[in-house]
Amino acid sequence: MKTQAKCKICRRMGEKLFLKGEKCMSNKCAMIERPFAPGQRAKKRRSTLSEYGKELAEKQKMKRWYQLSESQFKKYVKEIYKDRAKIKSVADALVAKIEVRLDNVIFRLGWARSRSHAIQLASHGHFSVNGRKVDIPSMQLKVGDIITVREGSKGKDTLKDILELMKKSTTPKWISFDASKMQATITRLPLAEDVQLPADITTVFEFYSR
Repeated sequence: MKTQAKCKICRRMGEKLFLKGEKCMSNKCAMIERPFAPGQRAKKRRSTLSEYGKELAEKQKMKRWYQLSESQFKKYVKEIYKDRAKIKSVADALVAKIEVRLDNVIFRLGWARSRSHAIQLASHGHFSVNGRKVDIPSMQLKVGDIITVREGSKGKDTLKDILELMKKSTTPKWISFDASKMQATITRLPLAEDVQLPADITTVFEFYSR
C-alpha cells in the first residue's frame, strides 16, 4: 500500500492509526496537516452515521490498525464470540490473540518501523522463536516463547537501524527484553488496558454478531 493511500485511510477514519510508523509521530503526519477526510468537498461534508455505520467504522479502525485482512480479523473475533460464555472479557481475549502475533510483537519491540514493515521482516525469516527460524507473520506466540533476531540477519541492511528504532519505543509490560542477547520473552498475555486501542471492541463484536 502506498504512503499516500495509508494516510488517506487515517484521514477517512478520522483517527491516527499509525500506519506509517515514525512519520505518524512527526509534524508531517497527514492527520496534523490535513485533519479532514480526503476529497475536495470533505471539509464541508456532514453526515450522521447509522448504528450499523458506527459499528462498521469501529471495526475498520481495529482491522486497519493491526494491518489485518478482513478474513483474518473476522476469524479472530468469531473464535472469541463462539466461546464468549467461557471468557471473562472479550476485549482482553481479542487483544491477547492479536497482540501475540509474531509481526505485532516485532513491531511492539521497536524492531520495525511500522506493522507493515514488521510483516515484511517476519515473512523474510529474520527472526527465531525458541531457537527455530520462523517466517509466518501471523504465528501466535505463547507465554514463555523467546524471540531473537537471527545471527545471519543481524548485519543486513533491513535490520541495521534496529537499535536506533528501539530507542524510540517502550517495551510492553507483557514482554521482557534482554539487551545483551537481543532477546525478548513473552511473560504474560496482554490485556486491553495494556494497549491504547483506536476503537471500542464491544462495538466490533456487535458488528460481527449481526
